[in-house]
Amino acid sequence: MNRLVQIEEAKHKIKSLCAVEPEVGLILGSGLGELGDEIEEATVIPYHEIPHFPESTVAGHAGQLVIGKLAGKNVIAMQGRFHFYEGYSQQDVVFPVYVMRALGIQVLVVTNAAGGMNANFKPGDLMVITDHLNMTGSNPLIGSNFEELGPRFPDMSAAYTPALREIAFQVAKEQGVTIQQGVYAGISGPTYMTPAELIMLRTLGGDAVGMSTVPEVIAASHGGLKVLGISCITDMAIGEELEPLSHEQVVAVANRTKPIFKNLVKGIVKEVTTS
Repeated sequence: MNRLVQIEEAKHKIKSLCAVEPEVGLILGSGLGELGDEIEEATVIPYHEIPHFPESTVAGHAGQLVIGKLAGKNVIAMQGRFHFYEGYSQQDVVFPVYVMRALGIQVLVVTNAAGGMNANFKPGDLMVITDHLNMTGSNPLIGSNFEELGPRFPDMSAAYTPALREIAFQVAKEQGVTIQQGVYAGISGPTYMTPAELIMLRTLGGDAVGMSTVPEVIAASHGGLKVLGISCITDMAIGEELEPLSHEQVVAVANRTKPIFKNLVKGIVKEVTTS
């Protein structure tokens, strides 16, 4: 089926269940899903009720859209995302981004849990993403292009909107929160990286590494959305000092950082202008 038709069918279903016109989209990564519970006047739509939506299979991801008000803005939040390593194509992974765009969002805030490769970071730090390395081996724009969604060869020189990064730093300063900034290296997963691979990614310029975000940001940039990306550094991924790591450890650190992360995102949403 034509991708434009799929997007329209998903949009129509969502609009039939909720009259709110969202301005800001939120993709809530590991440990931050609870922010969706703070959305007021909320309409909750499980992914399985939306035509053509994949379903999240990762523990800790609720698998639903939440639409309503957060910090005075109309928002649509993904409680749980889709990953390339789950077996979905990257086109499937980014499908919700195009649906949110069709519903009217102009700004996308993407969050994730990531390993810190920069020795100046520590677990629990928050990192504003300045740029990324696509190390997934694929791209969500491979295949037929629909001009209605964006250009065949989109520019990625400012995929992470500088003005939104400035807002993030200003809000963090006002909240007394120290945040890092750096380059996010996106990998396919589901394995964590070997020591040699981490050293390679750091040498290439990566400050943090994770298994999401890059496809979604490519799609958002393709669609002309303003984008802010924030990583929660859940562990240190220093190749020379690498220790065994589990998903449970990642979630535990993300949960500890959750109150600060949630307040920061809410503060940013409040200050974002969508006009």
